[in-house]
Amino acid sequence: MCIFCKCNTMKKSLITHVVNYKGCIVVIKNVPCEECEQCGEKYYSDDVAEQLEKMFNMAKQMMQEISVMDYNKVA
Repeated sequence: MCIFCKCNTMKKSLITHVVNYKGCIVVIKNVPCEECEQCGEKYYSDDVAEQLEKMFNMAKQMMQEISVMDYNKVA
């Protein structure tokens, strides 16, 4: 159930997750999530959230102005 609109209908989806960190943009493509069909709010499983954190930490070490990663190729 969506915590924002209370809709009970969620669909599996792949999204692009974007983080702006100290002037650097980190883009992670093809991130699996559950998406509310009514309002579009996205939800990550614990495993996906943990993997996103690992990938973000890898990108921070590179400290590039723009970093684009594919979730399916790192996970």
